[in-house]
Amino acid sequence: IFQFIHGDGREIFACCQQRRKDLTAITMNELEDAIDRVIAGPEKKSRLRSKDEDKLVAYHESGHALVSHLLEKTDPVHKVTVIPRGRAGGYTLALPTEDRYFATKSQLLDKICFALGGRVAEKLVLNEISTGAQNDLERVTALSRQMIMEFGMSEELGPLTFGRKEHQVFLGRDLGRERDFSEEIASAIDRESRRLVDECFRRTEKLLSDNIDKLHAVAQAVLEKETLDAEEFVRIVGVGKGGKPLNQV
Repeated sequence: IFQFIHGDGREIFACCQQRRKDLTAITMNELEDAIDRVIAGPEKKSRLRSKDEDKLVAYHESGHALVSHLLEKTDPVHKVTVIPRGRAGGYTLALPTEDRYFATKSQLLDKICFALGGRVAEKLVLNEISTGAQNDLERVTALSRQMIMEFGMSEELGPLTFGRKEHQVFLGRDLGRERDFSEEIASAIDRESRRLVDECFRRTEKLLSDNIDKLHAVAQAVLEKETLDAEEFVRIVGVGKGGKPLNQV
């Protein structure tokens, strides 16, 4: 899974609350653990996995991490881990280096590629796909449709929005948006969503294929160590596109 922390005060408070206990001070290691708990849930120390599943998770998360590192519009990788937490087998954490109030089309497309990185890595290396990408694919589907229906970023449909927002979500309605368009437009939205995702999938596939040695190296390292921080990750893969910096928080 992948998430982004933007420094919201409530999130910071929640992280600190996770580690309060009887401590008079909270160290960075304890804060890191609290962040992990807020993002992905408690560590599942009792969960047992086969070697094949460990390998699948390692390549899935390494795919996310390498795509985020190599693309220009994505955030720097802060952590890659295969330690199970909550319902996730592992996760990749990428953090922004500055506040962001708007997103460009190229940033959103790179974000879709980042989300597809795990599925593509599984297919590329293991010649297999798994249910581990469910959350990623939900986000990819939602974001691609949002680009078309809310942000007017469709080449076919142009700078238009579709679906009036509602103040309340009623049973049978889609995410609080009232459908105000024809079946023809609905089909066009589906086509455009599929086109965007297919293009991002092919782009991600080429990116990981061209950097397959780095993908293997990251997966092997995270299998051995279970967690890679930003410095360890960059030491393996080198500086990213555009001299992407380490993200140390």
